[in-house]
Amino acid sequence: MGGSGEPRIKEKRWKLEFEEDMINRWAEEDWWAFDPRSSRPVLVIDTPPPYPAPVWHIGAAVSYSMQDIIARIHRMLGYNVLYPIGMDRNGIPIEMYVEKYENINMWEHDRSDFERLCKEHLDRWTEAMVNILKRLEISGDFKENYYQTDWPEYRGLTQLSFKVLWDKGLIYEAERPNNWCPHCKTTIADAEVEYKERDGYLYYLKYKVKETGEDLIVATTRPELLFGCRVVVVHPDDERYKHLHGKTAVVPLIGREVPIVPHREVDPEFGTGAVHICSFGDFVDVRLFRELKLEPIKVIDTDGRLTEVAGKYAGMTVKEAREAVVQDLEKEGLLVDKKPIKHKVPVHERCKHEIEIIPMKEYYLKQTEFLDTLKKYAEETEWYPEKYKQHLINWIDSVSVDWPISRRRYYGTELPIWTCKNCGYKLVLADGKYRKPWKEDPGVSCPKCGSRSWEGEWRTLDTWMDSSISVLYITRWMRDESFFKKTFENGTKLRPQGYEIIRTWLYYTYLRVHQLTGKRAFDKVFINGMGLDEKGRKMSKSLGNVIDPMEVVQKYGADALRMYIALETSIGENYRISEQKIAGAGKFLTKLWNVARFISMFEPVDERPVLQPTDEWILSALNNVRERVIEYYKKLDFHNAALELRKFTWNVFADHYIELVKRRARGEDGFSEEESRAARWTLYEVLRQVLLLFAPIIPAITDRIWRELYSGESIHAQEFPGKVERVRDYSGLTEKIAEFNSYVWNTKKKEGIKFYEPIKGIDVPEELEPFKKDLVATHRLQA
Repeated sequence: MGGSGEPRIKEKRWKLEFEEDMINRWAEEDWWAFDPRSSRPVLVIDTPPPYPAPVWHIGAAVSYSMQDIIARIHRMLGYNVLYPIGMDRNGIPIEMYVEKYENINMWEHDRSDFERLCKEHLDRWTEAMVNILKRLEISGDFKENYYQTDWPEYRGLTQLSFKVLWDKGLIYEAERPNNWCPHCKTTIADAEVEYKERDGYLYYLKYKVKETGEDLIVATTRPELLFGCRVVVVHPDDERYKHLHGKTAVVPLIGREVPIVPHREVDPEFGTGAVHICSFGDFVDVRLFRELKLEPIKVIDTDGRLTEVAGKYAGMTVKEAREAVVQDLEKEGLLVDKKPIKHKVPVHERCKHEIEIIPMKEYYLKQTEFLDTLKKYAEETEWYPEKYKQHLINWIDSVSVDWPISRRRYYGTELPIWTCKNCGYKLVLADGKYRKPWKEDPGVSCPKCGSRSWEGEWRTLDTWMDSSISVLYITRWMRDESFFKKTFENGTKLRPQGYEIIRTWLYYTYLRVHQLTGKRAFDKVFINGMGLDEKGRKMSKSLGNVIDPMEVVQKYGADALRMYIALETSIGENYRISEQKIAGAGKFLTKLWNVARFISMFEPVDERPVLQPTDEWILSALNNVRERVIEYYKKLDFHNAALELRKFTWNVFADHYIELVKRRARGEDGFSEEESRAARWTLYEVLRQVLLLFAPIIPAITDRIWRELYSGESIHAQEFPGKVERVRDYSGLTEKIAEFNSYVWNTKKKEGIKFYEPIKGIDVPEELEPFKKDLVATHRLQA
């Protein structure tokens, strides 16, 4: 008889070094690679390229682990998965770091050398980040389809996309009010603006009505902007001010005369109900300036200081000028009141400094005319979860102006523009080769006047102009027509990302891909929540609660972290990082290893024998679990899949079936060889399916066990298992079996009888009669 012997799995415990061994093996294999020649359905995963940094957030590690689970699921569903790993390396973060670390000023440093320093730091961080991603068991393509957004090939494609849109008339140059960050000294888009609640004051200023001599009290949080005041507005239905419509107000301190105009934009409940409109406090001011055809006055310059129009206050910072103006208003008796308030102020999301709105000459990409199409795309996309569709639609509805795409920075993709010094003609040159107009001559004559004297553009593009074509880069748009057709045009395109970049990365990708191809960028969008600390707080350096993912992995392992992710994170919901729960998830790995090692003591059975009712029970229960898990996986819901699998593996298979068939598998207590073979075949079959179903979530331990017991080929090269056919469905009796087992075990415990000792007086219920032989043998039941 088969009996049991030495386990084929020799190691008594699952060890962290086994993970590293599996990672090294995977690097030498190709089951994860996209095959352009395959006829399988294609899934393209446009994963967000992380920005290299000295320290990485565990929330980011969780996010990329989720994306990897999705990739592994689809490979096992039979998809040919294109899953490139990229690095986002352009923009302000590296510039700010180099300035601080190297103790230099970007504007005073040689640009080429500054770019060299940026690249050196990025290269060091990138190498570390790639190693972290690999240690997290990310199965993306780090080889053939790996990319970095500062590579010449990538920047060249960004410049080519710029030219395509320029030729379509979608990009233009204009001077208009923009969000300006005085700290970073660049224009930024609305999507890069955050609003932070801060303490401030509401100042009540005394204007004089010229015609009547009466006082008109105006409330404002920005008294330093009164030098840019062009009009005072009141609500047309506000009885307090109806007699002032069309009259003239005199601006305090400077004596400028401005009209008093009724307008429904005014909230009569705010302050005094009278508001001065200056250039520019916010975009309401901008809109009213346009609507009322007012001439803006530039009060604040690009350094965040007041201009010469402010007279003696010129050269002061905004804060200095506010204090000085308020002091002078008080001296002149023109400050009626000052009330402390909490209000939201706009800040640059990158540096967190307050922004200003100042007129700047920049390049713009048209977007308002495409908003209806983008909303249609949002409706057509499959969302996981559905609720985030509205987030994108809300952002689309908020867009009211074109996108300023030029940035006054160094480390990024330059606008491929040369301006003729003789006639002002704009030459846009881009064919896929990366060019630096500020240091390269275009090598052609001006088509308008024949001059060869050019001024190359020094500004760079908004980094979202690069990031928004990531899906086109990885599908080889404009570079490999057959590859692009197979992947982008005929494949299913998935965007997994965090909800905080819906209004940027997702929105801009939909916009740009439509403008460049006329097609929808994605078929599916998966949104993950944000990782919080155990108290539900956002992780930040200031709170000192940032967790290094490598410390967690080195302590508990990547499989434990991934198991925790699957068990604790519902699709799209924020989650709390708990080291205790990660450790708890690791206990399941120990359980799975112990189960596999126990089963490995038995000789495998190649051909399916005649099954016993207990075997049919666990196999029919497995069939139900398998069906539900695969359906969850198809919906990208690995959370409920993990809960189902863990419950079945631990609470049903290990706790009950294995206990019920131990003696039969060993051929003890009079069980026949055929009965023993049935138990052993079932043990191996259930474990086989459990490993396959768990493989996307805990890839290392499942692959290690798989190679020990089933095949030399990776488990990740397999597809999900099919239904076990020809078994009677006893799955409805699972709870009854568990209840009976627990009753016997508890009774023995109360009576001081060891589990392996006989017990009298307990009868097997009639409904469990099919399993009587296994139940009697397991519990040593005696009449």
